[in-house]
Amino acid sequence: MFRQASRLLARTTTPWRRSRAFSSDVPATPAQDSNFIESWSKVIPNLDPPKTPSSFMTPRPATPSAIPSKLTVNFVLPYASELSAKEVDMVIVPATTGQMGVLPGHVPTIAELKPGILSVHEGNDVTKYFLSSGFALIHANSVADIIAVEAVPVDRLDPALVQKGLADFTQKLGSATTDLEKAEAQIGVDVHSAMNSAITG
Repeated sequence: MFRQASRLLARTTTPWRRSRAFSSDVPATPAQDSNFIESWSKVIPNLDPPKTPSSFMTPRPATPSAIPSKLTVNFVLPYASELSAKEVDMVIVPATTGQMGVLPGHVPTIAELKPGILSVHEGNDVTKYFLSSGFALIHANSVADIIAVEAVPVDRLDPALVQKGLADFTQKLGSATTDLEKAEAQIGVDVHSAMNSAITG
C-alpha cells in the first residue's frame, strides 16, 4: 500500500499539463475538421459536408488585450430582446449565490439567477428589471449575456397585486397537504416576496 502511495506522489511531482484548452484559448473562428471533410468527400463526393451549429454563428470576438471602458450587455427573454449589444458601465444580477456586480473585464462566469432585480447602470441612469429566473453568462471579452424566463421593469409592478399574490400563496402554503402543493406554494411565496422587496426597496 505504501509503495503505491509513493508512486502516486512521484507522479504528482511531474510538471502539470492541461488536458483541455481554456475558453480563452479557443480560436475566435471555428476550425473545420479536415479529416472529417476528406473522409466525407471519399464516401459521398456528390454531397457537401453537413454544417455544424457553429457554421451558422458569427465568430466569437477576440479577447481584448486591455480592459474595455464599457460592458456590452445582451438581455433576452423567450419572446423579446430587451437589450441588444448595449454598452453600459455595470450590471448587477440576482445570482443564486447573492447579488453579483459585473464590470468590464469580469472573469468568465456562468451564474444561475433567482427572482430579484437586474440593475443596468449607464452613467447616472439606473434601469431596474424584475427577473423570475434565468442565467447570466459573462464572457472574457466583456460581454454579458443575460437570459431570463420572465422579466418586467420594476416600475410596472402593481404593489396591490403583488401583496394580494403574496397573501394568496402564503395561505396556500399553510393549507398545502402534498409535497407538490407545498413546492408550488413556496415558489409563489418566494417570487412574490422578491417582487415586494423590489417595490419597497
